[in-house]
Amino acid sequence: MEYLDIRTENGELTGEIKERTQVHTDGDIHGTSHVWLVRYTDKNKKKFDILLQKRAATKDAYAGCYDISSAGHIPAGQDYLESAVRELEEELGIKADPEKLKFIGMHDGTMEAVFDGKPFKNHELSAVYIYDEPVKDSDFKLQEEEVESVRWIDFDECKNKLWTGEIRNCIFESEFKMLEKAIRG
Repeated sequence: MEYLDIRTENGELTGEIKERTQVHTDGDIHGTSHVWLVRYTDKNKKKFDILLQKRAATKDAYAGCYDISSAGHIPAGQDYLESAVRELEEELGIKADPEKLKFIGMHDGTMEAVFDGKPFKNHELSAVYIYDEPVKDSDFKLQEEEVESVRWIDFDECKNKLWTGEIRNCIFESEFKMLEKAIRG
C-alpha cells in the first residue's frame, strides 16, 4: 500500500496521511512530482523534442494514455525533489543529480473520471521540473508495470496532437503551457 500526505490548498501538510486509493476516492489534495525530459534539436535551443511516456495498460487510472515524461505521487514523509529523482530512476532508469532538475513552478491540477466503475477524483499539487541533460534511447530502462513505452516528439507537433485528440493523453493543458513558457520564455 502507498500512503500519501494530505495537503492544504497552499501545499502545506495537514498532518493527515491516507492510503492512495482512498485519496483518489475522496479527492484529497496531495503532492506529485512531474519531470519533463527535453532535448534541443538546434544549436540556438529554439527547437526541441519532449519525451512522452505511455502508461502501462495495467494502470488503475488513464491506462494506455500518454503522460508526462516521468511523474509520481509523493509518498508520505518525502519531499518533491526527492520524489522526482526517485521516479525518474524507477520509471525510466535515468539516474539524475537533483541539481540537474530545473524547477519551473507548482501546478494545481484536478481531474475526475470513472475507472473500472469506480469514481476517481484527482487533486494534485505538482512540483514541475525540466531535465535537459543528454539522454540516449539506450539509457532508458522502463518500469514495465508503470510504463509501456516512451517516445520523443517535436514540441509543436506534440502540442497540436494533444489538443486535437490525436494523441490520447492525461496531461493538463495548463501544465503544458507552463512548460512551454519556461522553455521559450
